[in-house]
Amino acid sequence: MNKRNVSLLYGISLLQGMVFYAPIATLYRQERGLGIFEITLIESISMVVSLALEIPWGFLADRIGYRRTLLICNFLFFVSKIVFWKATGFSMFLLERLILSVVISGLSGCDSAFLYLSAGKDHSLRVFGIYSALNSAGLLFASTVFSVFLHGSSSLSALLTVFSYGLSLVLTIFSTEVENYVENSKNFRKQAFDMFASLKNNKIFLLFLLSSALLAECNQTITIFFNQLQYLRGGIRPETMGLLYIPVILAGLFAARSHRLVARLGETRACVLLFLLAGASCAAMAVCANPVLSVGCMMLLRICASLFVPIQMEVQNRSVTAGNRAAVLSSYSVVTDLVSAGTNLLFGKAAQAGVAGGLLLGAGFCAAALLSYGIFRRAENR
Repeated sequence: MNKRNVSLLYGISLLQGMVFYAPIATLYRQERGLGIFEITLIESISMVVSLALEIPWGFLADRIGYRRTLLICNFLFFVSKIVFWKATGFSMFLLERLILSVVISGLSGCDSAFLYLSAGKDHSLRVFGIYSALNSAGLLFASTVFSVFLHGSSSLSALLTVFSYGLSLVLTIFSTEVENYVENSKNFRKQAFDMFASLKNNKIFLLFLLSSALLAECNQTITIFFNQLQYLRGGIRPETMGLLYIPVILAGLFAARSHRLVARLGETRACVLLFLLAGASCAAMAVCANPVLSVGCMMLLRICASLFVPIQMEVQNRSVTAGNRAAVLSSYSVVTDLVSAGTNLLFGKAAQAGVAGGLLLGAGFCAAALLSYGIFRRAENR
């Protein structure tokens, strides 16, 4: 295990979790001229751009090295937070998301591959869990600061986020490169052909990617964007939302216990349970706006998604047999980005008439995720 790299990645995950404006992310955008559909439209555009860049970034990462890719992406991450801090109106928020699209497409696969090769396959699931949990811990710290010290100041919370991402860039500089088998690289066109041929020959794995994307998007949209609308629906005042965001963030720390859940139930039973509970939490919030129930269900949804992330990372890395790990993982991200681009628009349309419609759609997506995963696992067991 490369303990130095693992420790630095832990620190980067912690710092990049410190999004101080997160408790009012939707309200922040609305104050600066965006409607809920415009927010989800920007998210969808961002996903499409990420999709277009996934494969080129994956091959570039295998060529130039994962460390250099992380440096480039974390620099752009820092820039995107500066743009967000100054943004007003549709065009500036779109620019911020377009920069973020470059970052997301560059990091997807690369950060996972870098951490996997630094930790070693025997420790990867535990390390992935801690890595994910530290991101939640950073968000917990940021939300506590927002609630206790910032008193709802949206501009200052955005500025502090700029500083935390700047520090994460500094930590990236001290990392060391890992072996990524670039000697196996071919020309771009040949690698792209081979990669998509691999996906075509393993169609059943697409079902796993579909189930992963649906759960991730339910968690992202509902606990990040719809949560504030649901709380307003239940009569909760905006200034208290920072405090209510804290237990939801704490729920994300359960990612560090993912390997324990798998050890106790087995991978298949654990995943089925997570999909079921996530769908139930969405359905419950759709039919009832009670503040206590809403916060509890937001926590449950976040727990389910957080526990699933290390399993997803492990399964995807386990499936890679070729040398160009980042490129193959990026091809997986293409599939999930396609799903995400569509679900964001559907979520936005459903929520225009009321957040309850968006929550019901989330329950439906969780049911579809469970079905997809069940078919995938049954085929794999054969």
